[in-house]
This record gives sequence, C-alpha cells and structure tokens, in this order.
Amino acid sequence: MFSFFDTKIEFLKGVGPQKAALINKELNIFTFGELIQHYPFRYEDRTQFFKINELTEDLEHVQIVAKIRSAETIGEGQRKRLVATIFDETGEMELTWFKGIQYVVKKLVPGIPFVFFGKPNKYGRKFSIAHPEMEALSAAQEEKSFFQPVYPTTEKLRSRFLDSKGISKIMEGLVTAAFPQIQETLPGEVLQRFNLIPKKDAVKEIHFPENPEVLKRAIFRLKFEEFFFMQLRLLKLKLTRTEKSQGQILNQTELLNVFYKEHIPFELTEAQKRVVREAYADMKSGKQMNRLIQGDVGSGKTMVAFICILIAISSGAQACLMAPTEILANQHYAGLKEYADLMGLNIALLTGSTKKSARKVIHESLLSGELPILIGTHALLEDIVQFRNLGMAIVDEQHRFGVAQRAKLWAKNPRFIPHVLVMTATPIPRTLAMTLYGDLEISVIDELPVGRKPIQTVHRYDKDRLKVFGFIRKQILEGRQVYIVYPLIEESETLDLKNLMDGFESICRAFPEFPVSIVHGKMKPQDKNFEMQRFVKGETKIMVATTVIEVGVNVQNASVMVIENAERFGLSQLHQLRGRVGRGADQSYCLLMTKYELSKDSRIRLETMVRTNNGFEIADVDLKLRGPGDLMGTQQSGLMDLLIADLSKDAPILTMARDAAQLLLQEDPDLSQPRSAMVLRQIRSQKKHEINWSRIS
Repeated sequence: MFSFFDTKIEFLKGVGPQKAALINKELNIFTFGELIQHYPFRYEDRTQFFKINELTEDLEHVQIVAKIRSAETIGEGQRKRLVATIFDETGEMELTWFKGIQYVVKKLVPGIPFVFFGKPNKYGRKFSIAHPEMEALSAAQEEKSFFQPVYPTTEKLRSRFLDSKGISKIMEGLVTAAFPQIQETLPGEVLQRFNLIPKKDAVKEIHFPENPEVLKRAIFRLKFEEFFFMQLRLLKLKLTRTEKSQGQILNQTELLNVFYKEHIPFELTEAQKRVVREAYADMKSGKQMNRLIQGDVGSGKTMVAFICILIAISSGAQACLMAPTEILANQHYAGLKEYADLMGLNIALLTGSTKKSARKVIHESLLSGELPILIGTHALLEDIVQFRNLGMAIVDEQHRFGVAQRAKLWAKNPRFIPHVLVMTATPIPRTLAMTLYGDLEISVIDELPVGRKPIQTVHRYDKDRLKVFGFIRKQILEGRQVYIVYPLIEESETLDLKNLMDGFESICRAFPEFPVSIVHGKMKPQDKNFEMQRFVKGETKIMVATTVIEVGVNVQNASVMVIENAERFGLSQLHQLRGRVGRGADQSYCLLMTKYELSKDSRIRLETMVRTNNGFEIADVDLKLRGPGDLMGTQQSGLMDLLIADLSKDAPILTMARDAAQLLLQEDPDLSQPRSAMVLRQIRSQKKHEINWSRIS
C-alpha cells in the first residue's frame, strides 16, 4: 500500500525535479520517508548572545549583536578579501569574507544592528570571524527555533542553495505535512517502561527542538527504536531457528572421557570448562547449535573445539574445521593432529595445495565415514566434498568468509543442519557482538592458561633502533626467534613491497650471522608456506613479514615481535600481531617502532597497547576510535545501517532495546497479538536487504 512517506521528494514544496535529482545523487535520498530521516548532525544554540569583550578562543560558535563601523576590500585575485569592523558597547572585532564579496557588500549597511553568528578566532589582540552568518536584528528575532539544526550537505548542494539553512526550510514544510501521518511504532508498555516520547513528537523535536531537554529525549527515543528493531530481527531469527532447525543429538562422551583421563596435556581453565558445558548443552538438546566462542589470543579455543569434535565423533557424526587461509588451516591441522593421533582418530587436511591423489582418498573416506575429522580452507566447500554424516562445523575467523561460502558448508548434511561453532580471536566489544552475532549464543573464554607470562610491550622511536637491534641479538643468542612486521599501505602495493624489501635487506645487513625468512602477500602460497615452515622448524631466526602472519600462526619459540611504523596499524591489528608471541614458557616482548611525530589517535592506540594485554579492553578503545562501520568490515553485514544510533557510544541504549525486544518475543513470539500490530507493520515497512541470516550465522 502506497503511503505518504513513499512520495518522491520532487513533489515537496521548494524542491522540484532539478533539486530532487541533485539530492538523489548527492545524498541518496528519494522519498519523503528518507528525507525526514536525514537528521541534523549538530545544533546551534541561538538563545545566547555574547558581548564582544566576552569572547574566548575556546567558544565553538557565538551569536553577537553589533553594528558595522567600516568595510573595505583588501588584496587582489585569489588573495582578495572583504574585511569589516563591527562594534558594540564593549569593544570591536573583525569579520572576513573570501567568497561572495559583492553579495555581502550589499547587505552591510552601517548603523543597523545585525546578528552575526560564527566561530571566533583571535589574531593578535583582535577577535575575528570568517564567513559569519548575518541577518538584520529584526529578522533574526522572528526565528521560530531557538536551537537551529545543522544538516549534512555537500558542495554541489550548497551551490543550489541547499546548504544547511536551505535544507532546514524544506524540512520545516515536510515535518509539518508529515506530523499527522506519523504512526507509533512501539507498544504502549515499551513507551511507558522506558519513558519514551511518542514517535511523532520525537521526529518533530529532532528537527526543530524547543529546548535541550526535549531534544535529548527525542534523540534517545529514535536511537532506542533503531536498536529495538535491529535486535528484534536478530532475536526473531534465533527463535525461529531454535524452533525449526533440528540438530542431531550429540550426547555421547566416551572418547572425551578417555581423552580427559589419559591424554589431556593441561588442566582446562574455569572459562574453558564453562564454555564446554555451554556447547555440550546445545549439542544434546536436539536443536541446532549456533554458538560463537570469543577468546583472546592464546586462551585455548582450539582445545574447546577439539572437545566438541570428540563429542560429535562419539555420537556417530563427523566434524570439520574451516579456516580462511592455508597457513591457518595448516596450523589447526598440526595442533589437532597431535590430539587426534593420541586418540587413534583419522584426520586429514584439504586445501588448494592438496594433491589430486590425496584429494581422491579424502573424498572417498569422508563419504564412507572412515574419516571423522577434516580440516581445510574454502576447498571444503567444493561440491565433490561430501560427508557421510557431518554433525559439527567449526568456522575460524568467520568474518573473513563470504555469506554464500558459509551457507554452502551448512548444506553438507541434507538431513540435519550441522551444529555450528564459530571461533574468533578478534575480541569484539559486547555492543558489537550483540549486533554482529545477535542471533548466535555467545561464549567467552576470558582467562588465559595458568603460568602464561604477560607480554611486555614497549614503544620505541626510530632513534632507538641500535638499542632495539642489540636487544634482538641478545634474544636470538638466548635461543629465541623474532618477528619483524612491516605495514601495508593500501594505496601502493609497489611501495609496500619496496618498504618490505628495504627492511629485509637492512635486517640481513644488521644480522649477517642469523638466517632470515621473508613472507609477504605477493608470494605464491607454496613459497609462503615453505618460508613459514623454515621459521616454525627454527631453521631461520628472524621472520620479516607483512601482516600475513597476523592470525593464528603459532611458533612457541618466537618471543619478540617488532612492529615497524606501528602508528599505521589499527589497535585490533596491533593486538593480533602481538599475540603471535608469548605462546611458550619464555618471557615475550612486543616493540612498537614509530617516528616521533604522531597523531592524537596514534598515541592513544600505542598507549593502550603498552598499558594492557586485555583484548576486550583494547577492542572497546578501538571501537571508540574507529566507530563500528570500520571494525571487522561490519558495513557489509547489513546490520550497520544505523541513521542515528552509534554502537561505540550508545551501549546502554542498545542493552535496554534488546531487553525490550526479548521481553516482547517472550510474551508474543509470533507477534500475532493486537498490541504487536504496530511492531509488525514497522518490520514490514523497513526497506532492508533480504538476507537469509538463519542459514549463514
């Protein structure tokens, strides 16, 4: 059914076809409904007036009533500018214009009081405002809103009089026309419980607020609503899947009991035991498990995964583990094979490098059921790879696989969707996990194995390089190995390689007595694996690399991580790289090398790394610095298209909205009761990309 909000913006007073086409192109806004959600990004307080002698440099924007004393044009060509002196009873100051000089000159009438608005800056003893807004005092007094909205716009829109003020005029007409059409979207009990203002009031006040308090409530209401419907969709998916997706009952523990009694190499941490209990409860429930295991680097996720594999095999099913790269797949295979051999279980590795003859054997033994455990890359997804009874699918670093790839893995068992265990060593802040993985159960391994020494992290400048090289030499002579990592600068792969090769040559010159490996993204997979294996075996003492060693590589003897140009890396990346050392019993070190001049954000990242080894604390700082869109490539998830809410700042609102959505679904799982009608209507009207999340989470 066509609604008022589906109307094209060209039919709005003051827009028309030409301006509409420009708004379509510049802002991707086509309808009344989309335009009314083009919210201001800040507000200018037009209630307060300053005297000239009250100005200070830390004031963001000021409003002054003053008269023109003089105005003159100075300079020629590009240096031409208009400078006006204005005064009130307390003093005088200057105003400067570099553009639109002829237009401004006509408006500057001496002796008439004007209201000037802008950002004050001090030059010498005088304050000045560049390109202030100005209006005759009588006109300014007629302003309807004390708090003037400032809208996002573009240079092209400004050239067609669609600056913030122009958009504001259009918006005023739209909000007035839309007000009677705006329907409530949240049930009465939700409004009451969380003290939310009605939807139509929120829309009106966010565009044209009466005062700061009302504006605050309008913003809260609209943020709450965004989070509420996002979480409702995720929770509804989880509920639907729990009801409809049958899972094999995997409840046998014979192999696990043997492993516990005879072979387990270390005592599990309390966190590992808790996560095993959570996963086992899912596996024996008869419903499909969909669980995310979050754990910091080295927290023992692989051991938990192997325990789940043993339960699956004891119950007559097969298990697979899919990793995003060959290096990671090899790493998992080496680690799990050690345990599988102790238990007398067949295990195989399937990657792009697996020979044709070996593939044939793997395919046949999978189909016959003789091969209970398969580790691999996306090669597992090939149609020819068929299991006799796949009961457990483990995915490492899920965000690095495409949507369709993951869905293909789940389809490997035509009778039951396999139980799904997702592992990530990328700590995710709770707010982001609730959104990215809101339809999964989440388990957290939040403690490291006993006896693990915290990695010591230091920040050093380029001038300290000789001391750093001395430290590296000392560590190698004591039997340790060293990583030296160079950054990738996305704009220039050629420059990346040059930086890396220059670094490699300088390291070879500095350490002629030690063999050095090099690994980078341009190498063929077999060459990369060859160099990695040399380092793993201890044949080389220093590994010079790009971030290809970021995730999952485990060399217990490596105790030093040197990160060159550390200011170029994100916090999460720095933490992942640091996690490549500290796997053995020796004290490990991470050295962050930078130039001396650093941006504020770079300093915060480096100080955070030096201060803490806690991945979850680091992830929270990273989220605040970078925002959710950047983190983990989440813009691709279809869940990050928030118009007003911000995952990095609005965690309390997200939690409240999720609680409200959960409560509604507990009381009305099908949203079939009359009180849920408005919620159902809103879900249907939301123009979201249809993604079959239940098959891919």
